[in-house]
Amino acid sequence: METFRICEPNGCVADLSRMVRDLGNLLEQLTSSPVRFTENELQAMLSDKNSRLFLLFLGEKIVGMLTLARYRTPTGVKIWIEDVAVDRNFRGRKLGRLLVEHAIKKAQAWGPGSLMLTSNPSRIAANRLYSSAGFTLKPTNVYKMDLRETTAGLPASPPETEIQ
Repeated sequence: METFRICEPNGCVADLSRMVRDLGNLLEQLTSSPVRFTENELQAMLSDKNSRLFLLFLGEKIVGMLTLARYRTPTGVKIWIEDVAVDRNFRGRKLGRLLVEHAIKKAQAWGPGSLMLTSNPSRIAANRLYSSAGFTLKPTNVYKMDLRETTAGLPASPPETEIQ
Protein backbone atom coordinates (compact mmCIF):
# COMPACT_ATOMS: atom_id res chain seq x y z
CA MET A 1 0.00 0.00 0.00
CA GLU A 2 1.27 3.45 -0.94
CA THR A 3 1.61 5.97 1.86
CA PHE A 4 1.28 9.65 1.03
CA ARG A 5 2.14 12.46 3.43
CA ILE A 6 1.59 16.21 3.37
CA CYS A 7 4.02 18.62 4.95
CA GLU A 8 5.42 22.11 4.63
CA PRO A 9 8.86 22.43 3.00
CA ASN A 10 10.70 23.61 6.10
CA GLY A 11 9.63 20.47 7.93
CA CYS A 12 10.33 17.84 5.32
CA VAL A 13 12.71 18.92 2.56
CA ALA A 14 16.44 19.35 2.86
CA ASP A 15 17.34 19.60 -0.84
CA LEU A 16 15.88 22.90 -2.08
CA SER A 17 17.21 22.50 -5.64
CA ARG A 18 15.41 19.16 -5.96
CA MET A 19 12.24 20.73 -4.56
CA VAL A 20 12.46 23.58 -7.10
CA ARG A 21 12.83 21.00 -9.91
CA ASP A 22 9.86 18.94 -8.66
CA LEU A 23 7.69 22.04 -8.23
CA GLY A 24 8.68 23.19 -11.73
CA ASN A 25 7.43 19.85 -13.07
CA LEU A 26 4.09 20.33 -11.31
CA LEU A 27 3.80 23.93 -12.54
CA GLU A 28 4.32 22.76 -16.13
CA GLN A 29 1.33 20.45 -15.67
CA LEU A 30 -0.77 23.15 -14.00
CA THR A 31 -0.48 25.97 -16.50
CA SER A 32 0.24 26.42 -20.17
CA SER A 33 2.01 29.70 -19.43
CA PRO A 34 5.71 29.17 -18.75
CA VAL A 35 6.64 29.69 -15.10
CA ARG A 36 10.28 30.03 -14.13
CA PHE A 37 10.29 28.99 -10.49
CA THR A 38 13.67 29.56 -8.86
CA GLU A 39 15.24 28.82 -5.50
CA ASN A 40 15.11 32.56 -4.71
CA GLU A 41 11.36 32.63 -5.37
CA LEU A 42 10.93 29.55 -3.20
CA GLN A 43 12.89 31.14 -0.36
CA ALA A 44 10.79 34.33 -0.61
CA MET A 45 7.61 32.29 -0.51
CA LEU A 46 8.75 30.24 2.47
CA SER A 47 9.63 33.37 4.42
CA ASP A 48 6.22 34.99 3.78
CA LYS A 49 4.11 34.51 6.93
CA ASN A 50 0.87 34.90 4.93
CA SER A 51 1.65 32.13 2.46
CA ARG A 52 1.91 28.42 3.20
CA LEU A 53 3.01 25.80 0.70
CA PHE A 54 1.88 22.22 1.30
CA LEU A 55 3.66 19.40 -0.48
CA LEU A 56 2.28 15.93 -1.10
CA PHE A 57 4.91 13.20 -0.99
CA LEU A 58 5.09 9.57 -2.00
CA GLY A 59 8.32 8.47 -0.38
CA GLU A 60 10.78 11.23 -1.21
CA LYS A 61 9.02 12.29 -4.42
CA ILE A 62 6.82 15.39 -4.50
CA VAL A 63 3.65 14.36 -6.32
CA GLY A 64 1.39 17.29 -5.44
CA MET A 65 1.21 20.79 -4.02
CA LEU A 66 -1.20 23.44 -2.81
CA THR A 67 -0.70 26.97 -1.52
CA LEU A 68 -2.77 28.82 1.08
CA ALA A 69 -2.54 32.62 1.12
CA ARG A 70 -4.19 34.86 3.70
CA TYR A 71 -4.84 38.59 3.99
CA ARG A 72 -7.16 40.98 5.79
CA THR A 73 -9.56 43.41 4.08
CA PRO A 74 -12.26 45.79 5.37
CA THR A 75 -14.79 43.04 4.65
CA GLY A 76 -12.93 40.36 6.57
CA VAL A 77 -10.17 37.81 6.32
CA LYS A 78 -9.69 36.19 2.93
CA ILE A 79 -7.89 32.89 2.53
CA TRP A 80 -7.18 31.64 -0.97
CA ILE A 81 -6.27 28.18 -2.17
CA GLU A 82 -3.88 28.56 -5.09
CA ASP A 83 -1.81 26.38 -7.42
CA VAL A 84 -3.36 23.01 -6.63
CA ALA A 85 -1.52 20.40 -8.67
CA VAL A 86 -1.17 16.63 -8.60
CA ASP A 87 1.35 14.94 -10.88
CA ARG A 88 -0.48 13.48 -13.88
CA ASN A 89 0.97 10.02 -13.07
CA PHE A 90 -0.82 10.06 -9.70
CA ARG A 91 -4.22 11.50 -10.63
CA GLY A 92 -7.42 9.58 -10.01
CA ARG A 93 -6.32 8.47 -6.52
CA LYS A 94 -8.17 11.21 -4.56
CA LEU A 95 -4.90 13.00 -3.82
CA GLY A 96 -6.36 16.38 -4.79
CA ARG A 97 -9.06 15.77 -2.18
CA LEU A 98 -6.37 14.93 0.38
CA LEU A 99 -4.63 18.26 -0.31
CA VAL A 100 -7.86 20.30 -0.27
CA GLU A 101 -9.10 18.74 2.98
CA HIS A 102 -5.71 19.43 4.55
CA ALA A 103 -5.91 23.06 3.39
CA ILE A 104 -9.44 23.45 4.78
CA LYS A 105 -8.27 22.25 8.23
CA LYS A 106 -5.29 24.63 8.17
CA ALA A 107 -7.51 27.53 7.08
CA GLN A 108 -10.00 26.77 9.86
CA ALA A 109 -7.13 26.90 12.37
CA TRP A 110 -6.46 30.48 11.25
CA GLY A 111 -9.92 31.41 12.50
CA PRO A 112 -12.97 32.97 10.82
CA GLY A 113 -12.69 34.08 7.23
CA SER A 114 -13.71 33.23 3.69
CA LEU A 115 -11.87 30.37 1.99
CA MET A 116 -11.88 30.85 -1.76
CA LEU A 117 -10.33 29.47 -4.92
CA THR A 118 -10.65 29.75 -8.66
CA SER A 119 -10.69 26.89 -11.12
CA ASN A 120 -10.80 26.81 -14.88
CA PRO A 121 -14.21 25.48 -15.97
CA SER A 122 -12.43 23.02 -18.28
CA ARG A 123 -10.98 21.24 -15.24
CA ILE A 124 -14.05 19.05 -14.76
CA ALA A 125 -12.62 16.73 -12.08
CA ALA A 126 -11.18 19.63 -10.07
CA ASN A 127 -14.47 21.51 -10.13
CA ARG A 128 -16.34 18.39 -8.99
CA LEU A 129 -13.84 18.02 -6.16
CA TYR A 130 -14.29 21.61 -4.95
CA SER A 131 -18.07 21.35 -5.08
CA SER A 132 -18.09 18.03 -3.19
CA ALA A 133 -15.69 19.49 -0.58
CA GLY A 134 -18.27 22.17 0.30
CA PHE A 135 -17.27 25.10 -1.92
CA THR A 136 -20.09 26.92 -3.70
CA LEU A 137 -19.78 28.58 -7.08
CA LYS A 138 -19.74 32.35 -6.68
CA PRO A 139 -21.21 34.33 -9.59
CA THR A 140 -18.35 36.72 -10.25
CA ASN A 141 -15.74 37.57 -12.81
CA VAL A 142 -12.04 37.24 -12.19
CA TYR A 143 -9.77 39.77 -13.84
CA LYS A 144 -6.03 39.54 -14.19
CA MET A 145 -3.30 42.03 -15.04
CA ASP A 146 0.27 40.86 -15.45
CA LEU A 147 2.37 43.62 -13.91
CA ARG A 148 5.53 42.32 -15.58
CA GLU A 149 4.12 43.30 -18.96
CA THR A 150 3.81 46.79 -20.36
CA THR A 151 1.10 49.07 -19.07
CA ALA A 152 0.79 50.93 -22.36
CA GLY A 153 -2.65 52.36 -22.84
CA LEU A 154 -3.24 53.05 -19.16
CA PRO A 155 -3.71 56.67 -18.14
CA ALA A 156 -0.64 58.37 -16.75
CA SER A 157 -0.43 58.51 -12.98
CA PRO A 158 -1.34 61.89 -11.54
CA PRO A 159 1.59 63.89 -10.23
CA GLU A 160 2.36 63.50 -6.54
CA THR A 161 0.54 66.18 -4.58
CA GLU A 162 1.71 67.36 -1.22
CA ILE A 163 -1.07 68.01 1.26
CA GLN A 164 -0.42 70.82 3.70
